[in-house]
Amino acid sequence: MMEHPIYRVRAFEIVAPYTLRVVFDDDTCQTINFFPALAGELYGPLRDLTLFNQVCLDPEVQTLVWPNGADFDPATLHDWPQLAQVLTERAEQWAT
Repeated sequence: MMEHPIYRVRAFEIVAPYTLRVVFDDDTCQTINFFPALAGELYGPLRDLTLFNQVCLDPEVQTLVWPNGADFDPATLHDWPQLAQVLTERAEQWAT
């Protein structure tokens, strides 16, 4: 069985429209533009910037959550640069 690290989001800030700077418990951070991945039933509504900007840090699961129930696994956020292309392609499939 392969072990994979468990990451927790420690803090975030909105740095541009649809873009968050996310700080993790291993002292790394990612600046993520979520817009290309916002499609489908759960993530599509986040294209409304007013809703997107209501993001908060869930203290229990230690990841980013939105009022409509959308969230991302902290490991996905942590490894976003490696996963961005796949997430964007998936969003494009949901959009059609």
